[in-house]
Amino acid sequence: MEHLVLTVIARDKPGLVEQLAQCIAGHGGNWLESRMARMAGQFAGILRVAVPEAAHGDLSAALHELESQGIRVLLAPSGDEPASAWRSIQLELVGNDRPGIVRDITRLLAEHGVNLESLDTEVAPAPMSSEMLFHAQAQLAVPTELSLELLQQRLETLADDLMVELILRPDD
Repeated sequence: MEHLVLTVIARDKPGLVEQLAQCIAGHGGNWLESRMARMAGQFAGILRVAVPEAAHGDLSAALHELESQGIRVLLAPSGDEPASAWRSIQLELVGNDRPGIVRDITRLLAEHGVNLESLDTEVAPAPMSSEMLFHAQAQLAVPTELSLELLQQRLETLADDLMVELILRPDD
């Protein structure tokens, strides 16, 4: 079995995931894992499937045919997992919304070799006021050779500059 990673985007409507699942199963594929969400009237997702090597071409063609129904699918071969050792860390951030927060945080993480495994963000009104707050939750893969104290210190310095609250905690 060959593993493929698919990204999907389409205007949100009932039955969308079922169409995709039917196409994959119809070509002998097995749906292994996925992350999907609706946002601003669109539905987007990323998923990993296992498919017999002989069915790869037919599945690829069938997935591309879904575009005639407004479902765009991109395929990529599954990549190798990184060889280095990682610690899993949760990051939570809350602060007044302003442009550049994600850019500044991710730049610092990249400079320290930290891999961003997942990121969920939203902007919502603060309780008791109409002030818009930026909320972020991230799953980080931190290289074992990187001191968590150093990472915490660098992030806290940046958080002070950005005027946000930031919490790091190891996954249990």
